[in-house]
Amino acid sequence: MEFKQRNQNSHKGTFGKILNIAGSKYMPGAAYLSSVSALKIGAGYCFLAAEDTVIQAVAAQTQNVVFKPLFSWIDDIETFDVISIGCGLSMSNDAKWNVKKVIKYSKVPTVIDADGLNILAKLDLTSLPTNTILTPHPAEAARLLRTTVDDITSNLEKNAKNISEMYNCVTVLKSHNTVVCSKDLEIYVNNTGNSALAKAGSGDVLTGMIAGLLAQKMSLFESAKMAVHLHGLCGELASKDLTEYSVMADDLINYIPMAIKSIL
Repeated sequence: MEFKQRNQNSHKGTFGKILNIAGSKYMPGAAYLSSVSALKIGAGYCFLAAEDTVIQAVAAQTQNVVFKPLFSWIDDIETFDVISIGCGLSMSNDAKWNVKKVIKYSKVPTVIDADGLNILAKLDLTSLPTNTILTPHPAEAARLLRTTVDDITSNLEKNAKNISEMYNCVTVLKSHNTVVCSKDLEIYVNNTGNSALAKAGSGDVLTGMIAGLLAQKMSLFESAKMAVHLHGLCGELASKDLTEYSVMADDLINYIPMAIKSIL
């Protein structure tokens, strides 16, 4: 697995402009984690579209994210290189509106996670934007395939393929050994990570990392594989300093540089 080298003759636009639609009143942290991790892995811009309370909470924690009112993104959707949606979004009517509009209008690589997946599972459609990555954990995968969690966990590779086939997407089926399945049903089984990743917000960091690599023009399958691999390394590196018990999701972001250095 090879990390994409950066062009020195470059500017922030060179490394991509992400629209991240995330967060809600009771889950603003997901918006922060998914936005900052995208920048930390190398994206040039991250625009967070969210409700005002989320924007205020994230703005208090970082000066690195650009903000947009929740519904305003649709007016300039064509200016973004990547869209990520779903982290901490909730199941509100506003969230459903945003997911439906992204599915209808996105023409760029699109990552759907968390509540975005839960909303998708309730929609009567399987036609997604051409370049889509879905990032379910087993419970979300069960909703997408309308089956049980036990069925999902009994054969992760088969069910990752089932999702990729059903939705014509790249699938990141998260588990102890996360399975990534390409649109052509090629399988990659990740071998990095540990129990430090079993913490709320960890998946939001992964979504941001995938979006950040997509923004740097890495392919869907390679972005998903690389992000999963590096995310696992972040957990391993962080736990050496903090123990597997005490790693928090935002700690993972601080170890992204070290994870990248370990594979350069």
